[in-house]
Amino acid sequence: MELGLVLVANIVGGTSAIMIKASTIHPVLQASYRLLFSGVILAPLFFRELKRSGRRLSLRLVAPSLLPGIVLGLHFITWITGARMTLAGNATVIVTMVPVAMPFLVFLMTRELPRKAEILGTLIALAGIAILASFDYRLDPGHFAGDLVCFLSMILYSVYLALARRFAPKERIWLYLVPLYLAGGLFCFLCALPFADPLRGITGTDVVMTLGLALGPTIVGHSLMNRAMTKLAPQTVSLFNLTQFIVAGILAYFIFGELPRPEFAFASVLIVVGVCIPILAKKEG
Repeated sequence: MELGLVLVANIVGGTSAIMIKASTIHPVLQASYRLLFSGVILAPLFFRELKRSGRRLSLRLVAPSLLPGIVLGLHFITWITGARMTLAGNATVIVTMVPVAMPFLVFLMTRELPRKAEILGTLIALAGIAILASFDYRLDPGHFAGDLVCFLSMILYSVYLALARRFAPKERIWLYLVPLYLAGGLFCFLCALPFADPLRGITGTDVVMTLGLALGPTIVGHSLMNRAMTKLAPQTVSLFNLTQFIVAGILAYFIFGELPRPEFAFASVLIVVGVCIPILAKKEG
């Protein structure tokens, strides 16, 4: 059940790049509205769980969500900025390095270590990423700054997920997620103000795509990923994150006619095998 939900989260998350590409709104402003829409839409669930828990709305209640929300906002900002400063292939390769950073971050926060099957699965999946990197990654001094920003974005995303392992409750998850989305949205909004008018130049397509980002990749994708970090091994969750580039590649082919390179299929197989190894090992155990 939990593994199926993580797969759904990453399938839905794989649509994010498509909707961002179809929009013209300022990227940081879109990140803000995406998170704010998510928080507002989910607010009834927050107040329902608040009532059921018998707790009162207070700073102490929402405090665990503030830092993860700001980190998520920084991830969105650096990812959009870095992707525009470097080659698409470079950005894609760098952002898929989450399974490399995750074990170290989780150990620092919770002292958990990955299982042997997770280590093996990670190595196989990263072999697939290495194949893509050998063809798509380009060393270019002109794109070095963008590569560094994308690398920072990947670290921030890993930290954001690791913080969920540390702070997110196993039950009543909306008490954690709704303040997180609102805090991240407000943070992005403040960052966007010097660069973009909050209301000007927004088209109907921008509104539809931003709502789509809120309903799909955020409310479904990020919410399920945060929930998974409380119930599954963190390294297994991070491995599932690699499947997003497969979904994005398939959608890009059908929607934009972008034909993936021949090695895309082989790399995808390695990633799927790497994801399956810890799952099968857990069932056998």
